[in-house]
Order: sequence, then C-alpha cells, then structure tokens
Amino acid sequence: MMRRTLLMTCLLAMPLALAAEQPSVQVEPPNLHGSRTVESQTGAAVVRDYLESWQAFRTAMDQNRADLLSPDFAGTALDKLTETIHEQAAVGIHTRYTDRAHHLQIVFYSPEGLSLQMTDDAEYDMQVIDHDKVLTTQHMHARYLVVLTPAEARWRVRIFQSEPAATPAD
Repeated sequence: MMRRTLLMTCLLAMPLALAAEQPSVQVEPPNLHGSRTVESQTGAAVVRDYLESWQAFRTAMDQNRADLLSPDFAGTALDKLTETIHEQAAVGIHTRYTDRAHHLQIVFYSPEGLSLQMTDDAEYDMQVIDHDKVLTTQHMHARYLVVLTPAEARWRVRIFQSEPAATPAD
C-alpha cells in the first residue's frame, strides 16, 4: 500500500515539476505594417517552432554540440550560434540557459509567405560553467529580433539577434 502511494505521488508530482520548468509565454496579436495577414494556424506554428528552437539552443549551448541546432536554425543564426559553441568549447566552458518568459509579437509576414519577423522580449537565467564549477549566474532580459523561414514541415530561425545587447534584469 505504501509503495503504491509513493508511486502515485511521484507520478503526479512529475508533470508539476516539468510544468514548473516551462517558460511563461505571452503572444500579442500581430502588429503588421503593410505585410501579409498571418493566419491563425501559421501564427501558432511559428510560436511553437520558435519555442522549440529555444529548447535546441539551450541543449546545444549546455552540451557544446552545434549539431543540435540545425533542425531549428539556418543561415546567419546557425552560423553565429555554431561559432559561439566552438569558441566556448575551445576555452573549456559551456553555458546553461533557463528561459523564464517570452513576450512574442509578429511584426512582419512577407507577401509571398517566405519569411516572418517577430520580436521576443525574453527573460532567462544564464550560467557560465567551467567543468562542473559555475563561474557566474545572471538573470537576463533581452529583446530579440527574430526572422523565421519555412523549411520542410516547420519554421526555422534564420536571424536571432538581441537588440541592444542583453542586460542583467533588475
């Protein structure tokens, strides 16, 4: 009986623990200026794929594995993130990101549907780690300009640029 209760408690607590690790996501209605209208399915797919790209980004930076980026990133974003991973691996560090919140808004959708631009006011924790020793931990806030393009069955991040540089949150 006690074993069964313990098992049920663990099974019920696991989804709660996983949910606690998920970032808060707020999606504003598109603020488009002279571009194509965003269909609701397209908007939902873009948000889903962008948030999945953050998962790939976090894992790749923590494990120093640029190969984990290619399903979610392309072009300039892939090149810059790959370079960053190679640089940190060369000095023997890795970076752990925990995204806390995303405030997303689509601001442009090209008339032919080949690119979409959005902003992300992101909050995240960043730890720089040397082997198993945490060198620094910072709570950050950054506004990202993101350009996504359709590829196969998903949207891939082509430009992933903070503007201005990320700053520690107050």
